[in-house]
Amino acid sequence: MESFLIKGGVPLHGEVTISGAKNSVLPIMAATLLTAEPCTIRRVPNLSDVQFMGQILAWLGAQVRAEGDTVRVQAKKIKGSGDYDLVRKMRGSICIMGPLLGRLRQ
Repeated sequence: MESFLIKGGVPLHGEVTISGAKNSVLPIMAATLLTAEPCTIRRVPNLSDVQFMGQILAWLGAQVRAEGDTVRVQAKKIKGSGDYDLVRKMRGSICIMGPLLGRLRQ
């Protein structure tokens, strides 16, 4: 873990919460398509790409629920085609191809 050493006359106190990174959370959200079990993802940043990925997963048939910085996904029954208007809004939507192929075998 990286750290900063600060030299000075006044001690620092407090906490900093680091949110998750978009480049990590999009593939993790896509990976929820691989299982029918409920998945919980924490420290999810509130970004439009994350919201679009949630909409794509919901379009595919997954149940997606966001509460604060936590996203819960359960993909019991999914279909193999997405809404083009949703998919074209985000380059990260390519992440769903692998899990869809793995789960649906087609």
